[in-house]
Amino acid sequence: MPRYSDRLQFALQMTTRASELILKHYQVDGLLVESKSDESPVTVADKGAEQLMRQMLAEQYPEDGVLGEEFDDVPSRNGFRWILDPIDGTKAFIHGVPLFGTLIGVEHDGRMVAGVCRFPALHEVVYAADGEGCWWQIGQQSARRTAISQVTSIGSARLMFTEPTHWRTTGRFDSIVQVMDQVRIARGWGDCYGHAMVATGRAELAIDPLMSPWDIAALIPILREAGGCCTDWKGNETITGGDGVSFVPALRDSVISILSAAPALKK
Repeated sequence: MPRYSDRLQFALQMTTRASELILKHYQVDGLLVESKSDESPVTVADKGAEQLMRQMLAEQYPEDGVLGEEFDDVPSRNGFRWILDPIDGTKAFIHGVPLFGTLIGVEHDGRMVAGVCRFPALHEVVYAADGEGCWWQIGQQSARRTAISQVTSIGSARLMFTEPTHWRTTGRFDSIVQVMDQVRIARGWGDCYGHAMVATGRAELAIDPLMSPWDIAALIPILREAGGCCTDWKGNETITGGDGVSFVPALRDSVISILSAAPALKK
């Protein structure tokens, strides 16, 4: 069995269980929405899904560390760490838009080695582990290996982006405008869905000016195994850069040259 297959399969099980919990609260009247310290929303579905995944991990892999969006860190005792985002795109979830996802990244000795991005309301999942390729499953269909688009020109590229207000509040609006001026089409299908579109060949670029470790961790191995790249705006494959971009390799130089010149993130 390949080195990370067991943890990848367990991640798929966890996102399946988490999806069942999340969908019980999806498009339900009276959903309670709270605001966190950064003013971002959180719901009982976010918290419940992460608690469920943490319980499953504590039973199956008690030596592994856990980093999640909603609760305290658990240090690793063996080099493995799970990075959890129960609902990436909580605003979409709250408003009944199905483009939210549950993200799990598996880190080993500082390298992201496996990732799962499941879309509960769409009944889709994209997943990957080192050396095993990137796979895409829709509903009850058999999973099929997927790969990035073969587009090599930024003038033919499709760009996905998230929440334009973030570009303004971070002082980086000029960067997205520069990229938009060069691509063929730009659409606001953001959060993890936009990045999954790059991994499955339906877009060539997905750019976010703000990304936490749990937002990007699962996407790094998924894009890598699909033949693409997921990095920070400096072109580094890291979960701590604070921003993120997924792209086909042919566009690296043109895109990173624009994004790396952007102002530093406003803290």
